[in-house]
Order: sequence, then C-alpha cells, then structure tokens
Amino acid sequence: MLASPARILLADDHALVRSGLRMILDAEPDLTVVAEAADGNEALDVLDRTPADLAILDIAMPRMTGLQAAREMNRRHPHVRILILSMYDNEQYFFEALKAGASGYVLKSVADRDLLEACRATLRGEPFLYAGAVTALIRDYLHRARQGDALPETILTPREEEVLKLIAEGFSTREIAATLSISAKTVDRHRTNTLAKLGLQDRVALTRYAIRAGLIEP
Repeated sequence: MLASPARILLADDHALVRSGLRMILDAEPDLTVVAEAADGNEALDVLDRTPADLAILDIAMPRMTGLQAAREMNRRHPHVRILILSMYDNEQYFFEALKAGASGYVLKSVADRDLLEACRATLRGEPFLYAGAVTALIRDYLHRARQGDALPETILTPREEEVLKLIAEGFSTREIAATLSISAKTVDRHRTNTLAKLGLQDRVALTRYAIRAGLIEP
C-alpha cells in the first residue's frame, strides 16, 4: 500500500506565485497542496481547519509575515514542519527564520530547483540550507569567536550531544525518546537543530561527526 502524499499548506500573497509553486508540488506523487493562504494570519486560520504536514511560508506577506506566522505556528501546531520561502539572500532573514522555528530557507530565484528537495528533507526531519546559508552560519560563529564573545566548547547543547550520540549508535527516534525520557517530537527537533548547526544532511554525516568529535568509537 502506497503512503499518502505529504499535505502542504502554501502561503504567499501573490496568487501567481502560489499557482506556479502548486504546479511544481502537485506534479509529485509524494506531495500535495491541500490549502493556500495569502498572508500569515490566514495561514494560521487555515491550519486550524485543515491538517497539514508542512507549511511553506513566504517571508514577506501583509498583515502577518512568514516569520511571525512561523513563531505562532510552532506554538499552536508544533507537529507542522515549516519552510520559509524568500526572495532575499540575506543572512539576517535566514537567522531569523531559524529562530522562528523553520527547518529550511528556500530562495525564490531557485525554487524550481530547490523546493522539492527542501520539502522532502524537511518532512524527513532534516534541515534544508542553501550553500550561502551554511557559509553564513560558519561566518557568524567565527565572527563571534573573533569578537571574544563567550562560546561553548561545542556549538551543540548537552542534550543535542546526547541525541547525536544515540543517533550515531544506531538508536531509532522511539528508542532515543524512551532512553532520554522525552517525546519523539523533541528528539526530531534536537536532530533537526543539530543538522542545521553542523551543516550536515543525514544520519551518516552525523555519525562521521560523532566519531570525529569523540562521542563514539569508530
């Protein structure tokens, strides 16, 4: 039996943009747009009525921006993954998107190339960061180090290190949740944050990092 396609909420204040993105998404057997919205406030209202797995939010919308909607969405619908869609290749917007709880940041200029990959990565609980975003993360970290700002010995929190170690040892999300007495959703969030911070894409890369960092034996 085939799995049901992932349900997507698409929010952009330009109907033509929504139409074009919907054509790209609906052409894929594993993805389907179940609702549209013209601003962040409408997106939240729609989500209250229509279940979705992923919300794609334009960063600049009237009434309520994509960033504002993402923050509220994380509070009201924490199970929904979020992608920010933006025409701005701007580090500040990118960092704000991460802080708002987004799992990825997609540039509109290359949405036809990156959007499908971004959707699938986000639905797997992995971050999607375009190349410039990874560079920005590294640049920001190095800048804070040069400024003498207090930096932890690792960019991961102790809990993220615990989750990383168990992932690298082959534990499933359910097993990690039981071991650490946290929910599976919390495990997924720690995994997503860890991948984003390290600029990695999958479990294999995480395992290699854990070995290099001395968290597990090779």
